[in-house]
This record gives sequence, C-alpha cells and structure tokens, in this order.
Amino acid sequence: MLRTLAAIVAAAGLACAAAPAAERTHTIPADVTVAGLRVGGLSAEPARAAIDAAFQRPVTIVFQGRRTTIDPAEVGAAIDVNTAVGSALAATPQSRIALPVTYSRARAARIVDRIAKRVDRPAVAARVIGATAAGPEFIPAKPGVAVDVNAMRTAIAQLLGDGARAPLRLLTRTVPAHRTVAHFGPAIVVTRSTNTLRLYSGRKLVRTFPVATGQAIYPTPSGVWRIMNKQRDPWWYPPTYDAWAKGLKPVPPGPSNPLGTRWMGLNAPGVGIHGTDAPTSIGYSASHGCIRMHVPDAEWLFEHVQVGTPVVIL
Repeated sequence: MLRTLAAIVAAAGLACAAAPAAERTHTIPADVTVAGLRVGGLSAEPARAAIDAAFQRPVTIVFQGRRTTIDPAEVGAAIDVNTAVGSALAATPQSRIALPVTYSRARAARIVDRIAKRVDRPAVAARVIGATAAGPEFIPAKPGVAVDVNAMRTAIAQLLGDGARAPLRLLTRTVPAHRTVAHFGPAIVVTRSTNTLRLYSGRKLVRTFPVATGQAIYPTPSGVWRIMNKQRDPWWYPPTYDAWAKGLKPVPPGPSNPLGTRWMGLNAPGVGIHGTDAPTSIGYSASHGCIRMHVPDAEWLFEHVQVGTPVVIL
C-alpha cells in the first residue's frame, strides 16, 4: 500500500522551517503523486524531504520466504528531487509525475548475478538405477531453476523509480532436464540366467536378442554399467591378466576375429558387447565375461546405441 508523505515526514522527524516563505505558502495541488507517492497538499520542502526519505529505502526481493535487500547506494542510484517537486507544484490536481532515476547498470547486474549464484539449481537428468524382468528402473528427471537475470535487471530499475518500494518477487524460469524417462533413449538389460539382451527405448521394449554370457569361472559382472567406446572391425588383443589367453596373439579384423565386426566396450574392465566367430555359443554361459551376439545382431545394435547408453546386467 502507498504511504502518505505526511506519514513519512512525521516518521523521519523532518521539518520545513528552512523553506522560503514563497514555498511555504505554495502547496502541491490535491491528489498529485510523484512516482507513486502522494504529495498533494504539501509545500516544497516537506515534499522534497519525504520523496528523498522514500527513495532511500532499500529494494526488497523475495524468494521462497527469504528476503534480500538492496540499498540504493549499492547501485549508485540518484534522483532529481528538485525537478520532481517543481513539476508537482506546477501540476494540475490528480497528476501522476514520474521520477527518473539514474543508477549503475553494471552494479545492478553484479547484484543480480550474486543472487543467481545462490538460487540457480541445475536440472537433473533421468538415469537408470537397475532393472527387473519388466525393464529398466529409473530415477526420474528433476527440473532446475534459474534466475531470469535480464528480467530481474529491468525489474530492479523499475523498482528504483517507484517510491512505494513494494517487495519484488524474484523472477525465475524453469530449466528442463535434457533427458526424461519418456524421452530417455536406448537402455540395455542383459539377463545372465536366460542369456538374453533386451534393448529398450525408455520403458518401451524395442528388441530382444539371444546372447552368450560368462562362464561360471568368468562371470559377466552384474550391475549398472554404460557403453564407453564403440569400434567397427576391431582388433582382438589377448588379455594379459588371464591365464586362458597366455600365448595367444592379437587377431586383426576378419572372419576369425573373436569380436566379430563390432565392439561396444563397457566401463566394466575388459567387458564389452560384441559379435563372435563362435555363433554356436549363443544362448549359453560360454564367454570369458563379455556378452557375445550373432554378428548381424551386434551390427544392428551398434547402430542403435551410443557412448553413454546404460547397460544393466542381471
């Protein structure tokens, strides 16, 4: 609500004894306002004092029950009180007079940026945390929030020119997550007990493939992993840390390559999804930890996943 200038003057304990006699006898017409302040009926000096007192009050910004105040001096705000009072004295009754304010845009921008650093919260993308027979399990996305810095800079400038100094609600915008469950994209679920690989798009099943998983002595590691790299026509290199590969030599791309024609490496050390030169092993627990596929299936899957695709192994 607007405060009357008489109340502001009384609260400030301001006097007008020093005003010239001409100004004391010349009062502002009825119902005139300056930047939202009622100055009708006041002579020049009380009007000056009241306007100045009103504009020295801080700007208040409110967000989620918290209040931040900005002292006009922080942004170098200044007003031309004499021009405003002169316009008010010369005005007709019920006139509304604006009060131009000068201020530092750079200082105001820095204050808004400081508020944004406290308030801004990034969006959180949906992610896979596991899987069941029904498909992947997700933690849903959470939208973020960001201060609308351009709108806030404009709003602060407007509030500096408003003598009422009503609190300003912090202007924010919602930041959408870049990945939601509904638009998640590919996710893979491998079930060792049934030697199957299921490709999903979000929660929708796209295709199911027979695969070979690890032998009991070399189990395919369960957990939530992701594809870290993809290779066409890869070389096969014998793992130096496994006794079964001792004495074996690297195999170049070709029909006898143990990886077939495609490799999709996981962040599980030494484990990947790939084709095979032993198609009769598909459907069994026969690998040394990797997930083998028929070569055409691996080539198809390679085109429908990307680095970062989650892989849940049950």
